[in-house]
Amino acid sequence: MDYGMIGKIEKAKRYAQERNRVHFETFTVTIDGDNNAHTIQFKDGEWQCNCDFFHSRGRCSHTMALEMILEGMIASPVVEGK
Repeated sequence: MDYGMIGKIEKAKRYAQERNRVHFETFTVTIDGDNNAHTIQFKDGEWQCNCDFFHSRGRCSHTMALEMILEGMIASPVVEGK
């Protein structure tokens, strides 16, 4: 392995440890639920999920799981009524 690649690997490790460097703007994820797969999108600081519970409540187990996985890497959602 050449020295250039070794330096890039070390830099990547440092970036991975410094999670505050990462800022998610837009992404789409599929979560395999107990009954069906669900598509979750994050765009402009807001979640969307194609499950029925999300459409009635604005949050669901799928979006909350991603919030837990990405803790500290995305802004906390605004919950209506609070």
